[in-house]
This record gives sequence, structure tokens and C-alpha cells, in this order.
Amino acid sequence: MSTSTTASVSTHILDTSVGRPAEGVAVRLAARPGRDADWQALGGSATDGDGRCKDLPALPEGTTHVRLDFEVEPYFSNKQADAQQDAPANRDSGAGVFFPEVAITFAVVPGEHYHVPLLLNPFGYSVYRGS
Repeated sequence: MSTSTTASVSTHILDTSVGRPAEGVAVRLAARPGRDADWQALGGSATDGDGRCKDLPALPEGTTHVRLDFEVEPYFSNKQADAQQDAPANRDSGAGVFFPEVAITFAVVPGEHYHVPLLLNPFGYSVYRGS
């Protein structure tokens, strides 16, 4: 695939509650060739020890919109089981994480690379276009 006809995507996750990369978070990638088109699931990966997904699938030619789905609830459930001090005490009806999934949708243009970091904690998140 030529980078001149397709966009490419990468991501990583930083757990801001402990100031470290989030390892083992499942990430799924989907794409569509226009805002009214159906999403096409492309596959996924999981974050490594540096919080990065280095093997996300390539985007099909003609992709205009991308969605990254992050499964964060298992990550925080495992963390809380391992070390309660890494996350705030459960405050919402016994739920250990307020956002169990994070879905980020963004527009892309051919030939561009999009690095989309997720800054995460049990009760909030933010994303941005990185470099």
C-alpha cells in the first residue's frame, strides 16, 4: 500500500493515574469510506509495555473516517486487583471505572499519518492528534 493513496494510524495509551504506559489494553480499528458508509472492522491489537499498538491493520484505500475502540475496563479491573493505591477509591455505585470503553472517531486524508494518543484514568480521558 502506498502512503500516497492511504492514511495510516498509530496510538498509545498513558495511564495518568500512575504516570505510566497502559499495558494490555485491547484496541480495535474500524474504517469507512465516507460519513454515511457502514463501518468496516479491520482488526485490532493490544498495547505493549510502552502502551503502544505497533501492529494495527492498514487502512483500506478510500478511507475517510477511522474509529479506535479502547477496552479500558479490564485494564483498570486488573490494576485494582493488583494494587488498590494505583486508582482512586470506588466512588460510583461500586464501579471501578466510569468509562468502560473509549471510542474515538476522526477524519483522515490520504497520505497523512495520524498518531492518536489516549491519556487515561479511571474517571476520565483525553485524546489529541500527536506526531
